[in-house]
Amino acid sequence: MKPADLLYAKTHEWVAVADEGGAKVATVGISAFAVEALTDLVFIELPKVGARVQAEQPFCEVESVKAVSDVYAPVTGEVVEVNARLPDRLEVLSSDPYGEGWIAKIRISDESNLAKLMNYAAYQKQCAEEGA
Repeated sequence: MKPADLLYAKTHEWVAVADEGGAKVATVGISAFAVEALTDLVFIELPKVGARVQAEQPFCEVESVKAVSDVYAPVTGEVVEVNARLPDRLEVLSSDPYGEGWIAKIRISDESNLAKLMNYAAYQKQCAEEGA
């Protein structure tokens, strides 16, 4: 996935939406900006398959040597798949955050949350402002 083709939450999660069997499914990860800010990742707690998640609410945690950070669900729905290899391969979050570093797939139950997400240009602007 190319960063320019994704949607972004203010809390640095990215979203790729696809139609799968008549349902919209969001693949979710954290942006390269977020991974760089966290530095030295040591643990990730993935959400459970079948869990219902609410947009803008924490749905998993990433731990670095500095802190534990919540990862927020950018959409409302049900977790239908998790990247089970991720806990043993945390370096993928740094090396390929928009590909192999995806965290979970969520079947979207409320598409209205998609309108709150930013396109790449708006997200780059937010990152530049935060980095200043």
